[in-house]
Amino acid sequence: MENAVDPARKYEKAKADRSKYVEDILKSKSRKKVVVAGPGTGKTFLFKEILRDKNRCLTLTFVNSLVEDLSLELNGLSEVRTLHSFARSLLSGLIGKNITIVPSLPDVIREDAKILVNEDVDFNRLFHERDDENAFIEFYGKRKCYYGDCYGYSDVIFDTVQFLETNPDKVPVYDQVVVDEFQDFNRLEVSLIDLLAEKSPVLLVGDDDQALYDFKSASSEHIRKRHDYEAEGYERFCLPFCSRSTRVIVGAANDIIEAAVKGGFLQGRIAKPYVYFDDEAKDKVSDRYPTISYGHLFAAQIPWFIRDQISKIALDLKSTFTVLIISPTKIQSRGLVTTLRDKGFEKIEYDEKRWAREPSLLDGLKILLADAKSNLGWRIVGKCLLEKKDFDSVLKETAKEKAKHVHELIGSECKLQVKELRAVLQQLKDDKPIDEDGIKAIKKLGLDPYKRMRDSLAEEFDLESQGFAEAAVRKIPIRATTIESSKGLSADYVFITHFDDQYLIKQSLTDKVICNFLVALTRARNKVFLISSKQTEPTFLKWIKKERIKSP
Repeated sequence: MENAVDPARKYEKAKADRSKYVEDILKSKSRKKVVVAGPGTGKTFLFKEILRDKNRCLTLTFVNSLVEDLSLELNGLSEVRTLHSFARSLLSGLIGKNITIVPSLPDVIREDAKILVNEDVDFNRLFHERDDENAFIEFYGKRKCYYGDCYGYSDVIFDTVQFLETNPDKVPVYDQVVVDEFQDFNRLEVSLIDLLAEKSPVLLVGDDDQALYDFKSASSEHIRKRHDYEAEGYERFCLPFCSRSTRVIVGAANDIIEAAVKGGFLQGRIAKPYVYFDDEAKDKVSDRYPTISYGHLFAAQIPWFIRDQISKIALDLKSTFTVLIISPTKIQSRGLVTTLRDKGFEKIEYDEKRWAREPSLLDGLKILLADAKSNLGWRIVGKCLLEKKDFDSVLKETAKEKAKHVHELIGSECKLQVKELRAVLQQLKDDKPIDEDGIKAIKKLGLDPYKRMRDSLAEEFDLESQGFAEAAVRKIPIRATTIESSKGLSADYVFITHFDDQYLIKQSLTDKVICNFLVALTRARNKVFLISSKQTEPTFLKWIKKERIKSP
């Protein structure tokens, strides 16, 4: 038994090894540090340590769900904001007035450009990629000014950066700036971080294997550049030990990365260890769940399978646990939520992020509730209610010198409709009874006029609990989301549904697709269920070593 390893010494060594990586970061005198950290490798602990005993600190991220978690974890240590929220607050103070954010504003002005100058301009991309000299930036500014000088998410950062570049003395100073998920930032956002780094110590943390948000021109090249080139002035570190997931999940993640690199993907990635953290409690969970479950089902059977597996887990654990259901598309996710609620599950949270969409009639009316003469509000409702030729005519009038307000250009019939719809929304807001005409108006807005009544009755008579789910699992916390929206989340048990090339890979296998799956896989603390709905064996299943996979 000379080769036997004393468990206590093994765990002590693991803790010492992990602590050394953190201590190296804390001891560094460099004002600019970049840390590559895979999923579940202890970023929050590092943040607490580096922020400790400092007074004015700022933590920035792109992911809203992380803001909520970090705000709680870092309470009293740091201000925690999304970059958009930080830019809005900073710019508001710099220019001395409140700033209203309308997420769809760049899309509204994009449509304006099509009608007014016959050009299709992706304004978000212009801002994200710092195309500062583009002639259409001036067009955007004029339209934004006409609409009340509100901002979208991208241009509020753009204007903040331009102001600070012109007035460097106005760049705020902090004892420490921490930037999380740095791989998800684009050139514009990095410009703001670089400005902060000129005045304050900065810690960048991210993982180029988790880069998901290319839809906003985000690029993992920004973290790679700061990690690989001394010219950027950053000292580089890593956090290699995963204490979130079980041994098999960490092994499967490494399988995926190894197969991807061999296949010519993830070129230029930062080479970094991703190691299971030896811990007594985690070892017990790893021994309980030594494999990843994979099964093939017809799509209609997936909710039943999830229900049955949750019941089995509850019977086995006899204690509460959390569940995350990750699907490739919003439609699949929404369908699963509806069916599981019908089966009696009561605590299902559904994330449906809408990054870009055409503003709706309801969006316009909500603006008009706050400001009855808002040019933007009237422009949006006009687009929804007017015939195209009439709307185009109104819009062209707004582009003239000393243009009238939109509500002055709208016909009386449209104004009457808006007045009626606003009145109904105000009644809803004030929780007043709605008559039959009001119900018709609510339906026109795409809302369910009876939802509040059904929710009230369900709560009063506990109708939800009349579903098929056993009493033991009805209140198990379940969260359903898409892969991109799962960033920043974790749960004890994760179900990845529609695990098929048709949905995950679609037309071609890319770095983005691989990163998507890595993120989904590593959300789980205890166990992962991969559920296929097609006969063909999925590509990613082939990439994971066979001994790690087992049928449920």
